[in-house]
Amino acid sequence: MKHIEGIVFDLYGTLYDVHSVAGRCSEYFPGRGLEISLIWRQKQLEYTWLRSLMGHYLSFEEATEHALLYTCKHLKLPLNDEARRTLCDAYLKIQPFPEVHAALAELQSMGLPLAILSNGSVNSIRNVVGHSGLTSRFAHLISVETVEVFKPHPNVYHLAEKAFDLHRSQILFVSSNAWDASGARHFGFPVCWINRTGNTFDELGQTPDHVINSLDQLPRLLKQTHTA
Repeated sequence: MKHIEGIVFDLYGTLYDVHSVAGRCSEYFPGRGLEISLIWRQKQLEYTWLRSLMGHYLSFEEATEHALLYTCKHLKLPLNDEARRTLCDAYLKIQPFPEVHAALAELQSMGLPLAILSNGSVNSIRNVVGHSGLTSRFAHLISVETVEVFKPHPNVYHLAEKAFDLHRSQILFVSSNAWDASGARHFGFPVCWINRTGNTFDELGQTPDHVINSLDQLPRLLKQTHTA
């Protein structure tokens, strides 16, 4: 951690709460919002992994829409065109976790360049970050679009090295998704896993270098490491 020269964050589930769409889902399907959101997110992830294995890339927005269609079919919920458009649009406006604004401001004040590396398209990343007013916090918003494969493929993590013009050992990767943290650690990044809900880390042959419960613990961790 003493040699960290930049920090790269996952977006979905790490800085932004994917289940902030549950309320919007409940407007169309009362009492089913969180249930829909949980299945929707899981299928969205599965579709990115499967598409990568198939060598058939499509945009994150398309994967998100396909996952929503599956979810409603699976739950036998009628999904009209208006609801489909509205709910998919809600994914472009998901909300940051409560501590994110202050934590990013503190990290930026420490002089470390910050970036997002996301499975999202350029459009989706810009919309999500812009809607929350956090664009100015980041030196780079990096999308998988340029390599047309999703995380945890190593080609994606290499994009952060290129953007920062740093060796992977100098870039701290931060994610709340254990599969993503494992992929980044396998690539060679030092990794900080945010475990907000007491989850079990995936058995993928990797271990995060640091574990925190909330993003606001990261500035303190960096300061302690640099002064140790």
